[in-house]
Amino acid sequence: MSHSCCSTSPVARAHLDEGLSAGATGVEPAHHARGVQVGERADLLVVGRISTGDPSLPSAEAMAVSGGQIIGIGTKADMDALVGPSTTTISPDGVVIPGLVDPHMHIWTSLLSLTWTDMSHERCPKFDDVLALVKAEAQKAAPGQAVLGKHFDPILYPGEPVLTRDMLDQVAPDNPVLVMNSSGHFFYGNSAMFAAANVTDATPDPPGGVFGRTDGRLNGTIGEAPAQLAMISALPKPTQQDIVAGIGQILNTAARRGVTSVRESATGALAGVGEYALLHQLNGAARLPVRVSTAQFSVVDGKTPAQVAADWAAAGVTPFSGDEMVRADAWKVITDGSNQGRSGYFMQPYMGEVAGGKANWTPEGMHEVLGIGLDAGWQLMVHTNGDAAIEFALTAAEDLLPKYPGDLRHRFEHVSFATDDQLRRMAAAGVSPSFLMNHVYFWGAAFRDTILGPERANRLDRLKSAYDAGLRPSIHSDFDVTDIDPLLAARTGVQRRLKADGSVLNPAECVTPEQALAAITTHAAWQIHADDRGTLAVGKLADFAVASDDPWSSDPDGWPEIEISETYLGGTPAYQA
Repeated sequence: MSHSCCSTSPVARAHLDEGLSAGATGVEPAHHARGVQVGERADLLVVGRISTGDPSLPSAEAMAVSGGQIIGIGTKADMDALVGPSTTTISPDGVVIPGLVDPHMHIWTSLLSLTWTDMSHERCPKFDDVLALVKAEAQKAAPGQAVLGKHFDPILYPGEPVLTRDMLDQVAPDNPVLVMNSSGHFFYGNSAMFAAANVTDATPDPPGGVFGRTDGRLNGTIGEAPAQLAMISALPKPTQQDIVAGIGQILNTAARRGVTSVRESATGALAGVGEYALLHQLNGAARLPVRVSTAQFSVVDGKTPAQVAADWAAAGVTPFSGDEMVRADAWKVITDGSNQGRSGYFMQPYMGEVAGGKANWTPEGMHEVLGIGLDAGWQLMVHTNGDAAIEFALTAAEDLLPKYPGDLRHRFEHVSFATDDQLRRMAAAGVSPSFLMNHVYFWGAAFRDTILGPERANRLDRLKSAYDAGLRPSIHSDFDVTDIDPLLAARTGVQRRLKADGSVLNPAECVTPEQALAAITTHAAWQIHADDRGTLAVGKLADFAVASDDPWSSDPDGWPEIEISETYLGGTPAYQA
């Protein structure tokens, strides 16, 4: 769990560039479904307990599939007329549910630390548990092998303690140690790590970075990308094979959670068009385990947004291009930073501070970058965390969108602390929100107690108010900010219970189970222009999962414990436990 939301850090780019540069360059969609015909008889009959997610027919006994599409659903007797001599019948051991949709996650920027040891508060409830885990990992490692940790989150421990050089030296004296703060803005290292990177007490701070010191001696803190690069350069770089394996690990993790479609939300941030091309290359070699919608990043390698848009177009990456497995859909813009990292843009200062973060663009720049995406025909996907960031982006959208009619379903991401007025205006402008709902579960207490205060914390992730404003909201993971676990996030939407103390953060914002599940199925699919998914109904793709229980009829408290044994894409297996 981290909160380096939508990170485009040059640290990730520097570490992954060599492996990514060796990847694909030409965009060649595989079109696995090309030539597949939907017939009058089923090639697959699914028999058993089926929960459709469709209020008009909530449950069924059988589902007929032809050419990857559902051609019938209802009682088993209803399906008899659709069964032919070539029909294969399966009876899954569990409840068949619609494939879940994660409409905002990250593949590429998650690769930097994918294999690093999880040192989150979730795994280490006490600060001493972090040190114990570092020690255990060092004892398992070979002499001189680096111990790498991620998701360490000091704001979730009393007093916000940090890992010092001396602490890390004590538990791992013989191995380099590098632990990433969950904000992504800081590393913590020990003496062996500094030695491996040739950084000494006398090393000057690079412009824009800082090596923390106490009385002139390195204290273990490495702040911001220019300093972090010095440390990351001492680590072995992943090969293209490593990157391919990492992509597979991420997508298979999604499939294991019942997810059949995702939106990769910063495609091109590290290596431009090559990232999109590599997804198509991998899908051509073997069909991916989930369908991937991509949001093309608007800033790459210091180029202007206009230059970036031209590069995408020159490579043939245009709105809704690709195939049924990998498709380019959106134009991604980041307005501000992370609220947990105190870089989200707010109208009022953070608690105990004089500033409320800042915007990443000038008003003129925001207007220009959104206009470039609209001119190219893209759906806008705009990261907005603080209330000032929402206002900043919304003002530009209100001016621009009337000039670009059409059903593009523009989105604001996170929308973490929206006001009533902003939600109403989003509805009027045709902009829908997607919430990182587990902000509430993991960080709600920190927002309430140390970051923003109770009044503003009550406005965190206003899913119920979004529904009340007539919006079609979704819920996302922002992986690897949080794990891909839609049912946990949906439970948070229903309960708004805090992990830290079990209290409920603003119960007026709790939604019904049906509303929470719609946010990870039908609404999420609608937001990524996937109207052929989200429910099990005639005419929809046969994208489904086999679950140990039915979320639509079970207590939301148990949703995170529901296990997925299989997922299917177009009626063919994509994942099996």
